[in-house]
Amino acid sequence: MTPDTPDYGPDRQAEVYLSGMLEDDPPEFPVSYEDLEEHAREELSEEAFAYVAGGAGSESTVTANDRAFDEWQIVPRIMRDVSDRDLSVELFDREYPSPVMLAPIGVQSIIHEDAELAVARAASDLEVPMICSSVSSYSIEEVGDELGESPGWFQLYWSSDRSVAASFLERAEEAGYEAVVVTLDTPKMGWRERDIELGYLPFLEAQGVKNYFEDPAFRDRLDGADPWENQEDAIASWQACFGDASLTWDDLEWLQDRTDLPVVIKGVLHPDDAREAVERGVDGLIVSNHGGRQVDGAIPALDALPDVVDAVDDATDDREVPILFDSGIRRGSDVVRAVALGADAVLLGRPYAYGLGIGGEDGVRAVLENLLADLDLTVGLSGCASLEEIDRSTIRRADR
Repeated sequence: MTPDTPDYGPDRQAEVYLSGMLEDDPPEFPVSYEDLEEHAREELSEEAFAYVAGGAGSESTVTANDRAFDEWQIVPRIMRDVSDRDLSVELFDREYPSPVMLAPIGVQSIIHEDAELAVARAASDLEVPMICSSVSSYSIEEVGDELGESPGWFQLYWSSDRSVAASFLERAEEAGYEAVVVTLDTPKMGWRERDIELGYLPFLEAQGVKNYFEDPAFRDRLDGADPWENQEDAIASWQACFGDASLTWDDLEWLQDRTDLPVVIKGVLHPDDAREAVERGVDGLIVSNHGGRQVDGAIPALDALPDVVDAVDDATDDREVPILFDSGIRRGSDVVRAVALGADAVLLGRPYAYGLGIGGEDGVRAVLENLLADLDLTVGLSGCASLEEIDRSTIRRADR
């Protein structure tokens, strides 16, 4: 490896094996996703675990997201010199050391008291971009300060109060975030049976609303009242303006005119929506079904990815619109398959949330170190020395 290229896989293996064999100190945190989830179930409250793990309705979409990866098999090649491996990717004129980003997950205080601050510290250490949610437990500015010079993007839930939406965009830009991710699949919250059976919505306990309560435009809605001292009224106002079910493609120009940051839309599953987005001048797309949390029985995100990629390729001359993938990334092999199907980068969600719940900053760091090591080794063992060498010839359908 060159001095500037992380040797994720061998370095992590050496650290773990030497520690375990020579110091009798095996890994502190679970390595497999299944064990992570089970340990998180033991650590978190019933309500918090249900909120993170749950999905819409019967949760068939959550299951389908995971199973979709089994439909694609990697076809390893040999004798191709993979001694040096380059996992880097360029997005919006910035190079990142790997194609992994942290998906926006809200209300992280129900998982761990340090919430997004712990995640930001771990992400910063490993130069993994973090996407901060509108409904973060710490503010846009606090998370941005913790990230420092490390890359961060901001995820916007488009408020029906345009002054609030505009204020969030301005704050994100001033706080140093490098792109805006606009989640468009959540004009209303999905029917999430686990949460409903428990009667649990953390926002009603004033968790995950700090960005709103400290926002000047939102405070204007309260006629000067302090939202922290008048939480019932403030939460009611938040509920009234959280999302906007009336949005259409014509509204996109309003948002684009209010920020100089790249605008990436999240929640694209249909190729026609991808074409429309390109025609409307969006800077990037995220293929996602919200981790199965919005529509029960929805198409698995991985199944939607190839058609979206083809639609964008047809609509652009040189693929200047990056396509990211979200919903179902659990291991390095999942990242390889998503990249092979056309994703430029992927978003990791539940695994790092479980790491946070189990061990705070250290838990998140361990999850990321293991994923990056797994990815690095899987890329090399597949016969590829860089992400650019991974394409649809790297995989085949399992039923072939």
